[in-house]
Amino acid sequence: MPDYTTRVGNVEILALSDGSIRFTPDDFFPSIPAEAWDPYREYFTPEGEMIMNLGCFVLRSEGKTILIDTGLGIDTGHLETLDTGKLLTDMESKGISRAEVDVVGITHLHLDHVGWNFQYDDGIDGQGSEVERSGEPKPTFANARYWVANADWRVFTRGALRKRPYIPAQVLPLQDQGILELFEGERAITSEISTLPTPGHTPGHTSFLVASQGERAIITGDAIHSRAQTVETHWSPRADSKPDVSAESRKNLLERIENDNAMLISGHFPAPGFGTLVRMEGRRYWQAL
Repeated sequence: MPDYTTRVGNVEILALSDGSIRFTPDDFFPSIPAEAWDPYREYFTPEGEMIMNLGCFVLRSEGKTILIDTGLGIDTGHLETLDTGKLLTDMESKGISRAEVDVVGITHLHLDHVGWNFQYDDGIDGQGSEVERSGEPKPTFANARYWVANADWRVFTRGALRKRPYIPAQVLPLQDQGILELFEGERAITSEISTLPTPGHTPGHTSFLVASQGERAIITGDAIHSRAQTVETHWSPRADSKPDVSAESRKNLLERIENDNAMLISGHFPAPGFGTLVRMEGRRYWQAL
């Protein structure tokens, strides 16, 4: 059974899951020919699908409890789920109180990373895919400040993106309720945890660097979706807003992780998402711990 807790120096990292989503490779990576996936068939189900964990992470550092991302929640939108909405149950089962969370660090403002920012008195239709909102939004983590990159905030809260149903439900109330912490660039949450800009998937996409006692880890967010991208760094999925920029971010990020002998922690890789980069026959692979 996988170990859902690891340590980086003095920092404890606990992996959580809100469920999983699935895609076919040609849907998620439409620019990549089918035959290019041949070396990576082991990453697919027998039906040829990609299963992505909806991973979130709790970090404990210098007396603070920091949650990275809040999953998809119960409003699944356009995504095809296997199961979802498990985050709060998973936290409870692992002995983590919502009240103890001091900071929620959001890697980016896509639907499957902000889904439990707020709770409502909800009615859910028979398919579980559309949510009728009623009542005032209540922060799921009532004692936390939610950290969001300013570059993402500017884009997602204006124009056409603002009209996506999850934005007024899970994003805009952050500002309305005064619990939003906007940041730019690299910024320390504690002396051991800091934001690390990795733009391209979204304009303000952010990974999180953990550095303690000479050890390092990077929570990559959606800078990397598939294990195949540790080799094929130029493969950018449909959801990347600027594929060339995301490919450059991914290349630089993986080189940094490898050079620093850091842990690569991914919410979309198989749970719990803890691993390291290894070289085999001149190619770089992610190896689970």
